Amino acid sequence: MTELAASMYLPRQSLLPRVWRLGAAAVALGVLALGLVDAFQSIEVSFALALAGGLALTGLLLLTIRHFDTAVAIGLLLMGVVRFEPAPTDLVFAVVIAVAAITGRFYLARVPRLMRWIVALLLIINLLSLTDVVSGSLAIRFLFITVYLAIFALWLAGWVDSPRHARMVAATWLGVAVASAVISVLALNVHIPGQEFILGTKDNGERASGLFKDPNVFGPFLVPITVILLEQRIAPRVPQPLRLRALTSWLCLVALCVGVLFSYSRAAWANLVIAFVVMLGVSSMRRAGASRALRALIVLLATGGAVLVLLSVTGAIGFLEHRAQLQGYDTQRFAAQSFGWKLGWAHPVGIGPGQFHAYFPVDPHSTFVRVFSEQGPFGLMVWITLLFATLVFALRNAVLGRDTYGIGSAALLGAWCGLIFNSTVVDTLHWRHLWVVAALIWAGTMRARPRPGEDASSAGQLARPNGRRPSPRRAPRTIVHPRPASARLR
Repeated sequence: MTELAASMYLPRQSLLPRVWRLGAAAVALGVLALGLVDAFQSIEVSFALALAGGLALTGLLLLTIRHFDTAVAIGLLLMGVVRFEPAPTDLVFAVVIAVAAITGRFYLARVPRLMRWIVALLLIINLLSLTDVVSGSLAIRFLFITVYLAIFALWLAGWVDSPRHARMVAATWLGVAVASAVISVLALNVHIPGQEFILGTKDNGERASGLFKDPNVFGPFLVPITVILLEQRIAPRVPQPLRLRALTSWLCLVALCVGVLFSYSRAAWANLVIAFVVMLGVSSMRRAGASRALRALIVLLATGGAVLVLLSVTGAIGFLEHRAQLQGYDTQRFAAQSFGWKLGWAHPVGIGPGQFHAYFPVDPHSTFVRVFSEQGPFGLMVWITLLFATLVFALRNAVLGRDTYGIGSAALLGAWCGLIFNSTVVDTLHWRHLWVVAALIWAGTMRARPRPGEDASSAGQLARPNGRRPSPRRAPRTIVHPRPASARLR
């Protein structure tokens, strides 16, 4: 009776969280519909193809509702296919995010509060820059991809909350990266079916690009998973996101390094070196750092030897030396960047998303120049703040030894430093792997620090924004407290 009486006075749950979820889902679906309409506006699609696409999206929606993690795995596997935008992975994750918002699986509270505000401010600035666009269609398409990637990073940071989810991200990334690297290198040196499609038309198909439209994106795509695999090899931890034998790990490292090398992207080479140096530097300062450094040196020497043998066999050393020199189109890049800085000062709110090419025939080849010209000085400040805040979180995770459920913090710090360098010479704003690395760093930041003597597998709780471990839940207090029966009723 006392429990029944107490429940009569309990306040009803507010409908506000449900309204927020429905609103977020409506926004996600609206942005998806707008992006799809704009993307296919200039493409002639037959009725049969349109019907097949509609059925595929319907099937994907049903799969996401029934088997959510399976749909996520499909989206992660498609990250290596970015020949056009929106890419297939974007369509999958747009549906996944919409379903997550409706079903309450968009855990925004698991993202650092600072990053939520920075991302929201970045999107607001992008919207304000629409006031001075030249090509509305191009601006909407570019803005759609930016908004989607920002929301995707926020969702992914909340979704990676266990070793199983971290393992899914790392394993799918490794599988796609190794397969893409092996197939691309084979297509460069051996005649295989579909060779022209695999190599693409960029630079006459002389550079490995996987299923990306640009080798300068394909090379850096391989770098983060390379350093993640290397850190696990030299500093095994529990739980391990990539459960591979030593020989298998070494072969995967060789394949990934060869893929980066044969992309012939100077920025990707520098990205890989920076990531390696930062990761090894952090690992060497931890416990048993000398043995780890020696282990890493042995692995890298063996990998380098295998790569040199492969270069000699394929006769690619000459082209490698040519790519290492200053190229003729570098002068156009510098001119575009100089024009971009002038453009940004002339437009305080920017010229609008994706509008740089409407003013200059060559892309800026720098994320900082693009953001400055298209979103103005304040937009550049917000973008730098996002990069720097994420860098601070990654450095803090590395100092505290706080991995992302098995994905090493030293590897994520090295990968982020390499991506920041890449952003100075290549436009990385729409790189899916850049936002994935950022999301993994944010997820590790919100994870509780393991206690002394406690392994990583038993410390899967989330940290509060101030870094403390959440207090255990207590049973709710009852409103009516029963008293012991009086002597008259005994």
